[in-house]
This record gives sequence, structure tokens and C-alpha cells, in this order.
Amino acid sequence: MADLHLQDKALAGVARRRFDPWLAGAAIFFLAAAGFSAAPALKAGPATLAGLLLLLGVAGVAVLGLLAIRGTAASGDDSDQAETFIVALSEPASLAAPDGRVLAANAAWRALMGSQRRLPKGAAGADLFAAMIQARNGQMAEGALRAAEVDHVAKVSSLPGGRLLIRLSAVAKPDPVVETLAPAPVAERAAPPPNSLDAFAGASPFGAALLEGLEPFKSRVLEANPALTTMTGAKTGVVFGDLIDAASRADTETRLAEGRAGPYEVRLARDATRIAHLYLYRAEGRLVAYMIDVSEQKQIELQLAQAQKMQAIGQLAGGVAHDFNNLLTAIQLRLDELLHRHPVGDPSYEGLNEIRQTGVRAADLVRKLLAFSRKQTVQREVLDLGELISEFEVLLRRLLREDVKLITDYGRDLPQVRADKSQLETAVMNLAVNARDAVRAAKGGGVVRIRTARLNRDEAIQLGFPAADGDCAFIEVSDDGPGIPPDVMGKIFDPFFTTKPVGEGTGLGLATVYGIVKQSDGWIHVHSRPGEGAAFRIFLPVYDAPVGVVAAQAAAAEPVKPRAARDLSGAGRILFVEDEDAVRSVAARLLRARGYEVLEAADGEEALLIAEEHAGTIDLLISDVIMPGIDGPTLLKKARGYLGTAPVMFISGYAEAEFSDLLEGETGVTFLPKPIDIKTLAERVKQQLQAA
Repeated sequence: MADLHLQDKALAGVARRRFDPWLAGAAIFFLAAAGFSAAPALKAGPATLAGLLLLLGVAGVAVLGLLAIRGTAASGDDSDQAETFIVALSEPASLAAPDGRVLAANAAWRALMGSQRRLPKGAAGADLFAAMIQARNGQMAEGALRAAEVDHVAKVSSLPGGRLLIRLSAVAKPDPVVETLAPAPVAERAAPPPNSLDAFAGASPFGAALLEGLEPFKSRVLEANPALTTMTGAKTGVVFGDLIDAASRADTETRLAEGRAGPYEVRLARDATRIAHLYLYRAEGRLVAYMIDVSEQKQIELQLAQAQKMQAIGQLAGGVAHDFNNLLTAIQLRLDELLHRHPVGDPSYEGLNEIRQTGVRAADLVRKLLAFSRKQTVQREVLDLGELISEFEVLLRRLLREDVKLITDYGRDLPQVRADKSQLETAVMNLAVNARDAVRAAKGGGVVRIRTARLNRDEAIQLGFPAADGDCAFIEVSDDGPGIPPDVMGKIFDPFFTTKPVGEGTGLGLATVYGIVKQSDGWIHVHSRPGEGAAFRIFLPVYDAPVGVVAAQAAAAEPVKPRAARDLSGAGRILFVEDEDAVRSVAARLLRARGYEVLEAADGEEALLIAEEHAGTIDLLISDVIMPGIDGPTLLKKARGYLGTAPVMFISGYAEAEFSDLLEGETGVTFLPKPIDIKTLAERVKQQLQAA
């Protein structure tokens, strides 16, 4: 108050003015100029009208000039008084223009702010400029100014002429010594805590809430924007922690206690499947919480991770299956040789036959692995979706038993699909058997429903196919069982994963379905909620035959398949290329026993030398596809000049599609998938030689 009184006294002392010789001289010279300009009028006399008017004009100009000089003297004196006043102040003080120019400052101000001629801008001076606006309206205003890494309280008052007086005082900090009984020093006036969200947070598309305390999960919500209300159901007065799922809330509290920076990933109590990123901002004794819904982003990340995992597992399964196929081929060929020596009636026949049956089961397991890894040999054909399921329905009813009811629902205008019939039947059968086991284990029986339909793009997206770009064929196998637990959902397509008891399932049923659907260029989606059953939905592309192909297909007769040869003996020179010694040696020996001359090669380089040595005399080339060094297709291209028009048969544990693009332009090439037995091999050899 003493400062304000001193300020008023200094500004009111207009009467005590200093003598300014420059202003006095200006007044004297102005009066002399006015007198000299009036001389002609005085000489002419006031009797004439012109002289009278000239005298009146000169007198008016003289009076106005004297008033202007007097006002200038008063203004300069006011400025001198204000500058004298701020120089006398002990705290940092300055005179400033409304645009932020510093007109005058005392020594304390210059020591603190330096020689800069403008007030600080940006975050450091934003609050000060707001106080200056209030002061121009005649109010005594306060604002914050940060200078020399110290926060100051700036008191702003208005002066005549539009100038502003600014005085600074440092913000007092509380005494850190807790033993003293004296109250901690407090700033003269601290910034009040916010009572509402700012306009940006209130209208933002992400959630925002103002909390009353500094403990986020124990504080109540003072205000929530519409986005947070829609996301979490937040209302004024609720505890913010009640909006967060208990498990993720505990995890976030642990991270906060450890001092870890955000954002914090939380699940919403309203819907635990929704995931949000939580950001916390401290604002003058209160917290502002921001929540951004990242559920869709997390879903995309999970889908990408799942796809990468399934691809990696598929590559591993395909590699294992390929190597296992080589072993099975060697076992089966050796069994064929032993069974030829020990026919029916021999004491050893029964044991050898059991080994053979076990090998067949192992070969079926390998086929499932190849189906999952999408490396199984595919024989695509155009299938009518309705006919496929209706023909297969009889077998399905036998599989499901009497205590499980099968309901089929055929939609209208069912499309055609281009896929492997046996594979598609296997996929539907596996899903139906899984549904049967689920309802029988839960309640001793139930209902399994198979539904087929043609879906447009919007319907497919709604049912779980996000990448649909047109009509698609739809197969759904559902049940009324207990559903799939959420913690199991991400593993159901993994090979060898099963929830069945030990000895009841290999864990390859759904993995096989996944591989078949992917190999058919389709999509599979699972919809399940605990207690409401599960629905597996298969989406396949609709096959639209090109113009003219339908008529051609109708006119063309079904191709005649070559009859299996009854007499498996023959004659001819065969070049047999296989890097697996057990397979090559046994197959070559069995083919020689049936009358063929067999040239053996352990790799592509050796086979190329043999082909060159026997150029023009080789009747058939049998080669593995994947070999160290030169692979099968490369060997064929290099040896074609020595083979002439001789047919070529590739054998491999991988699918034909894996290398078919390497055989462009080649004719007379066939494929035989592993594992193989001697009967199948001898039949195919004889067919190829007869056709040649």
C-alpha cells in the first residue's frame, strides 16, 4: 500500500515542475514569429477587412501554439516523474508499452532481465501479457513471469498515456526444515487450481477428465468431456479408478509407484476388451487425465503378430513334414520289399502289416502338417457349395452320433468355389467333429449347425471378414456348447494345441482347417462367447468362370484317366536322382527287380554328368525337387538337351505349387508326392513310359 501511495503522490505532483530552457526558448521564438507575421496587418491598420481577418488568424495560431507547448512540457514532466518513481523502487520495475516494448526500467529490472528492450514472449510471458490486458481496462492485475530460472509475480497497473507499470516480486518457497513451528512462507498470490477443462480438452475426440487430487485412481472426477463419457461412462463425482479394470489398474499403480513414465496401457471396466492409453498431467494440485482408445490398433497388432507366428510355425511344420516324408518313404519302400518276401501266411506278415498301418497313420499326420503349412499338393476343381455339403452330410451324420443333432441350412443362390474337394471336406469334417466333442463334453449332447450362404461385401465384413472386397461363399459350423475361453482363443490354430484329455486328439484338427482355408485363398473367423457356443466361419472367393469357358466345359468330356497297370514289370533306362540314400537305394533296387535299368545319382551335379554320359538313351528322369547344390527344376533345364523328349517325374514332400513356377515352358513333367510306396511308384513309371 505504501508503494501505491508513493506512486499516486508522485503522479499527482504536477504543480512542482522543473524549468526547461528549451521549451522556454521555443515559446519565445514562436511568439516572435507570430508578431512578425502580424506586422503587415498592423501597418495596414485594423480598418480594412483583410487586415482584421489576418490579425484574428495570427492571434488564434499563437494561442493554440502556446497550449501545445504547455501540454508537451506537462507530458515530459509526467514521464520524468514516472521514470523517477521506478528508479526509486527497490524491486525490479519497468514502464512498458501495450505491445511489450520496455520504455524505461530501473537497475534491478536490468540486472534481472538484461538489456532486452521487449518483454519475454512465449510460455515465459504469456501470463504477463494476459495481466497487461486486464490492467489496460483499469484493473490492478497480477500475472506470472519466469526470469533467470525463477518464477516471479508481476503486478501490472495502468499509467496515463497508455503506459503500463510492471513490478516483479519473486515467488516465495516454503522452508524445507520441518522442525520449525513457523508457518512456511507462501507466495503472495499463487495461481488457483483449475476448476474446469480448457476448451481444447473439452472438445477433443479423445477422453479427458479433471481430477480433484493427485492420486489418479482415488480422486473423483470434477469434469469429463463427452468423449470420455462415451468411452467409459464417466460422470462427475465418480472415482476415476472405478472406470479402469482392476487388474490393469493395479499394474498402472505399480508403474506409477516406480516412477515410470506414461502412457499407461489400461483396460476399461465397462468393457475389458477395450484398451486405452492413459496420460496424466499435473495442474496446480489437481490432475488432468487423458485417455485414447487404442483397441483397434491393438487388434491389428495382435492379428499381425498372430499371422507372423502362424507363418513361422507353418514354415517349421513344412520343413519337418518334408524330412519326415523322406523317412516314411524309406520305411514304406523297405516294408514293400519285406512284404514281397513274406506274403500272406508267413508268420512275419502280420507284424509287417501292422508296421505298414502305423506308417499310413504317420503319413496322414504329415499330410495334416503340410495342410497347415499350406504346402500340401492341391487339386483344385470347381465345386458347387450346396452340392458339396449335401453330398457330405450323410457321412457327417454318422460321425456326430445319435446324441448330437445336425442341422443344415442352405442359403439361396449359392455360388461356386474353386478348391480341392477332399481338403474342403476335411476342413468341414474337422470343425463338425470339434463341435460334437464340445457339446458332448459339456452336456452330453447338443446341436451342431452347418450354414452355407452367398454374402455380399457388407455382410462378410459384419460377420468377421474385414478384407472382403465383393461377394464370397460362406460356410459356418456352429454349436450350442460352452464356447471357447478367451485365454484359449489365441492358441486354437496352433499345431498340437488341444484342450482335450491326453490320448483324445492330436491338436492338428483346427491347424489343418486353418491351412486348408488359407491355401484356398480364404479367410476363417471364430466368434465365441463363454456359455453361448462357438461359430467357425469360412469365407471363400466366389468362382466366376470367364466368358466362353462354361460352354466349353459343358461340351468337353471328362478327361480319361490312365488305367492303373496290372503288370508292374517293364523295361527302360531310368535316371533316379535323390539325395536321401535310404530312399534312393531301396527304390532303385525295387525298380530293378521289375525289369528296369536304374542309374542312381545322389545330387544334381552327379545326375548332370550321368545324363551327359548317356545322352539320348535315358527313357525317364525321376528326381527329387529340393536337393543340395542343383535342385530338380534347375537340373531339368540343364539336362534337357541330353534327355531329348524323355518324360520327367518329380517326387517331393512339398506341394507341387511350391516349384511349378520354375517349370514354365517344360512339357512331359508329372509330380508324385511323398511318401510313396513301390506299387504307386511302379504304376506311375509304367504309365509314363507307355505314354512316351
